[in-house]
Amino acid sequence: MESLNNNQLKRYRRQLILSDVGEEGQKRLLNAKVLIIGAGGLGSPVALYLAAAGVGKIGLVDSDCVDLSNLQRQILHNTNKVGVKKVDSAKEVLEELNEDVTIETYPCFLDENNTKEIIKGYDIIVNAVDNTDTRYIVNQACCEEKKTIVDGAIHGFYGHIFTIIPGKTACYECVFPREEQEESPHGEIGVVGALPGIIGSLQAMEVLKLILGIGKLFTDRILYYNGLEGTFKEYKFDRVDNCEVCGELK
Repeated sequence: MESLNNNQLKRYRRQLILSDVGEEGQKRLLNAKVLIIGAGGLGSPVALYLAAAGVGKIGLVDSDCVDLSNLQRQILHNTNKVGVKKVDSAKEVLEELNEDVTIETYPCFLDENNTKEIIKGYDIIVNAVDNTDTRYIVNQACCEEKKTIVDGAIHGFYGHIFTIIPGKTACYECVFPREEQEESPHGEIGVVGALPGIIGSLQAMEVLKLILGIGKLFTDRILYYNGLEGTFKEYKFDRVDNCEVCGELK
């Protein structure tokens, strides 16, 4: 990649002066390809911060349209976008935020038939979905394709984040064995509006660290946030040797 132009030097100045970023780090960001699965509560802050940081290509997967009930927490969207596909609403906002960023949209629901094909063109996958079944599908596909996942989840006043590097760290199945999970609840799950901003921002930070190759990642450990108590707790875990999803990966 050529040297940064004058607009880029000005736009990214506050991160260019960081020794862990600099011009070479910014070039890495501009060359990076990140897929965000879910353009809602978690996906909104992730997409906004990654676009602002200059991540060159961002993919957005979401089959839903913007609903008025989304706007309490899904900050990519506004009242005028009610009824519009979330990925289209998000694309417009992100392209206005940063002209350096290319936005690809996938207005579909992920399943066993399309997930692998969609994730192939990306370096890092951000799991920002609101249902457990899709998490297992994404985990399976990413393990098979050796794609790093930054997983985040929220409910009520609580949330968590951890990172999966297939073949090196524990996968989602290792941490949450499917056979031990209760059936996903039907209907709406309550969530306080500021919570996805906290967990989504942590996911965005994790992606930036992965791209830049800096810092300590949330691998083989999960960070839980309790919004009522204002506390973070970390729990460590090990990769399961005989995991049916990642056990044979190296």
